[in-house]
Amino acid sequence: MTQSTFTPRVFSGIQPSGGLHLGNYLGAIKRFVTMQDEVAQSIYCMVDLHAITVWQDPKDLQHNTRELAAGFIASGISPEKSILINQSQVPEHAQLGWIFNCVARMGWMQRMTQFKDKAGKNAQNVSLGLFGYPALMAADILVYHATHVPVGDDQKQHLELTRDIATKFNHDYGVDFFPITEPVIEGAATRVMSLRDGDKKMSKSDPSDASRINMTDDADTIAKKIRKAKTDADALPSEAKGLEGRPEARNLVNIYAALADISVDQVLADVGGKNFGAFKPMLSDLAVAKLSPISGEMARLMSDPAEIDRILAKGAQQAREITVPILQKTYDIVGMVRPAV
Repeated sequence: MTQSTFTPRVFSGIQPSGGLHLGNYLGAIKRFVTMQDEVAQSIYCMVDLHAITVWQDPKDLQHNTRELAAGFIASGISPEKSILINQSQVPEHAQLGWIFNCVARMGWMQRMTQFKDKAGKNAQNVSLGLFGYPALMAADILVYHATHVPVGDDQKQHLELTRDIATKFNHDYGVDFFPITEPVIEGAATRVMSLRDGDKKMSKSDPSDASRINMTDDADTIAKKIRKAKTDADALPSEAKGLEGRPEARNLVNIYAALADISVDQVLADVGGKNFGAFKPMLSDLAVAKLSPISGEMARLMSDPAEIDRILAKGAQQAREITVPILQKTYDIVGMVRPAV
């Protein structure tokens, strides 16, 4: 095969670790919705196997998986257009993950900055899964022969590892079997920052709930958080270079641009010279208009968890029509004995 012979296929996933927020929506889910209409096939995943690299209460994990699925659907990911799954229902992810554990090199894994950041000084006491999960992430992608993966810029290194694993597998076995997947990183707010500190990424782990807009927040809460968001005393500039050295201003303008589907330059052409007393109400109205319908639909979906489970079960069946043949061919290439078909 050549790269051009692979069916254009998108895969991406988010950990169901709870606290879905604006950064997840603008950095990933919003682009998932767009891409489902741009490629032949798209698969979006609640990566629950990744979530357990750190301890998860089982009841919380079930709730968070369903809530994330509800967030995907409420945001516009259609189970009729995309395959929507939770990872653990498609066992080929983990099976290919083991093959890739044997392809990836220790040195590659030790260079992963996210592991260093998460483990910190406690590296000897974290789970082996936390160290090795980038190989499973590569399997998540390549078990579908995915050609494109929309990711935030903090995941670029993991996509590079996926490409390295595909290249090494193809080279070691003398095949052209796995595609060299392309990351898709675009948009004004691929990295959404805290509303309280423009130098920190928006995160569910921040102790201050005011630092983030949760996708379950109602209209009044969204408006209040934007009204209290940290800013500076200067007026907004008329062009993007005027945001340099102003992280909070840059963050709010980026959020506005991403929600409105326009460029930062277009935003500043309209609001340049305004102070934040005038801009924040504009951002608040836009955020409420875009996000309140999502939070309302999420609440409706979560009132019927059996329907969410039905959607995920159907998605797993659809996914396995792709993953089973790819894993079987992988086993053949590696030399595993299988029953004759």
